[in-house]
Amino acid sequence: MNKISRNLLVAAGLALTPLAQAITAEQTDIAVLIPGKHDDGGFMQAAYRGYEKIRDQLDVNASFVSNISATSDPVLLTEAMRELATKGPDMIIAHGGQCNGPAETVSQEFPNIKFVVIQGHVQGPNLSSYVVRQEDSAWLAGALAGLTTETNIVGHISGAWPKPGLIGRAAFYDGLMHVNPDAKFLTWFTGDLDNTQINADTAGAEIKHGADVIYTMLNGGRQGVIDEVKKHNSEVRHIGNVSDWTQVDPTFVGSAVADASVAILNAAQDFTNGQWKPDQITEIGLGQGDVVKLTLADDVSPEVQAKLDELAQQLISGEITMKTTYEGKEFHPATGDFVEQSFKETLKNKS
Repeated sequence: MNKISRNLLVAAGLALTPLAQAITAEQTDIAVLIPGKHDDGGFMQAAYRGYEKIRDQLDVNASFVSNISATSDPVLLTEAMRELATKGPDMIIAHGGQCNGPAETVSQEFPNIKFVVIQGHVQGPNLSSYVVRQEDSAWLAGALAGLTTETNIVGHISGAWPKPGLIGRAAFYDGLMHVNPDAKFLTWFTGDLDNTQINADTAGAEIKHGADVIYTMLNGGRQGVIDEVKKHNSEVRHIGNVSDWTQVDPTFVGSAVADASVAILNAAQDFTNGQWKPDQITEIGLGQGDVVKLTLADDVSPEVQAKLDELAQQLISGEITMKTTYEGKEFHPATGDFVEQSFKETLKNKS
């Protein structure tokens, strides 16, 4: 019995038996779009955990697509989202700020589908964004780096350039400067979140130029940095992001946790409960449960831990206002030179 037949029976005043109601009840379809590898151990795997939570906790038909573009190519992401929309789900949840533009485009083409971008900053008549404020824990990660570096040189490595990644880098730098304004900052976007070799090479270059703490905002490519850091006999420490990397490898001195899987589940729950609203941005930040936090390795001193706890409270209270733009230069690992940020445009064109 299809939806039209059911509606005709109801309009005619004919009651449906429990069996008929079960047959005709339409289950909500929610699809999760994951741009990268869903088992990358990083940000994309957080999306897969969100899909699993939807699948296991909600009475919906849940599905996902993944591994679309390692370089977050907007054309490929738009095509994948459009293809997903043609299948007619009730909601599409797209993971990552790289989906901002594609969602703006495709949501207009499919006005009857609800769209959500996780870590997005877009809104529309059938479009909203859910954001886990990774910049909060990234700021604390910068403070951790500034308090623990011995060379006074701190590195940062990321892959793609979506807005959340740029904001996270800026927050990390701001936290670093807050506690250690004399520290030297080596930052680079490799253009690929998953390529282990180019991210390992970048880590090697930053270490060669003195960095003894490196913050990575990567997916599968993080393993390359881990392998490189291990070559240096505990003289270099690593700070992870998204999940708690201190539980994975002893090279990590801390991790800027920002569990985006919670935002995915929240969006789906809001939709199934009738509470989802278009044209808005919903945020989860530091101090709102256990979603956003900085975790520390066991060997971090009590003094540093106490200072970071104090800084976290100042962030929550608003006593500290973080900067979310970085206006400095970037460290080019191939040459060791510092270049203007516009240099990234040449890398984007090659990717």
